[in-house]
Amino acid sequence: MRIGFIGLGIMGKPMARNLLKAGYEVWVNNRSRAPMDELAADGGRPATQQEIGENCELVLTMLPNSPHVKAVMLGENGVAAHMKPGSVFVDMSSVNPVASKEIAAELEKRGIPMLDAPVSGGEPKAIDGTLSFMVGGSREVFERCRPVLEVMGASVVHCGDVGAGNTTKLANQIIVACNIRALAEALTLAQKAGVDPQLVYEAIRGGLAGSVVMDAKAPMMIAGDTRPGFRVDLHIKDLNNALDCAHAVGATLPMTAGVQEVLQWLHAQGDGAMDHSAIARYYEYLTGITIGR
Repeated sequence: MRIGFIGLGIMGKPMARNLLKAGYEVWVNNRSRAPMDELAADGGRPATQQEIGENCELVLTMLPNSPHVKAVMLGENGVAAHMKPGSVFVDMSSVNPVASKEIAAELEKRGIPMLDAPVSGGEPKAIDGTLSFMVGGSREVFERCRPVLEVMGASVVHCGDVGAGNTTKLANQIIVACNIRALAEALTLAQKAGVDPQLVYEAIRGGLAGSVVMDAKAPMMIAGDTRPGFRVDLHIKDLNNALDCAHAVGATLPMTAGVQEVLQWLHAQGDGAMDHSAIARYYEYLTGITIGR
């Protein structure tokens, strides 16, 4: 099977590399050339979007947001214009589920089935191939694509029709963002009260408050490490999509709106490229203390 992989950023590049390691023939495309050349050294084949459409039975995208996916797939001379009926498109980007349904409807006219299959886990899990996939689309198409997704992920769950994958991902992003904010607030309390945040973390991580989010982000907050595993600006994008979707379906998300304002503050401070654990910096601003230091 020839796989086309478009979007070789923080997440996409290691995901494509894992497909190469598994023995798949992977044609790669990216807006900048360097990641394509890097993967070429691992056996990937740099290609234009047209070449991917013409030659690949399965096309995967890992792009920032829905306008990018629409431009790549449906824009002038987009990939879909060159795909053969029966070939499959899987969008692994995190986008508004409304947009996923719109793209799927256009592709259906061309005989091209689509899955929306966003991921969770950040760069570390992209590298080691243990991402969580939340997938929407036809069950039959899902089963055809499952072996490919399982190369990149430890969990691959079919959530329903097209759009269900991204709805699930938005729920995931709400929970992650609210957890990170609660963690930053709790460690700020500890620091302000004169208790070592590291010891607080070690004491509570095995109890009910413990979580994957805590284990990933507490050490970063305590060390002042803001290197991006998942950038503030990307989380802003996801929560914007969550709020837009909520407004469309009549849901109320006050906690999401609150943490979104904190992330927007970080963006305004020039911290949009930092890891989303930089939410701790907001509390440092409010209190004048620095967690763990």
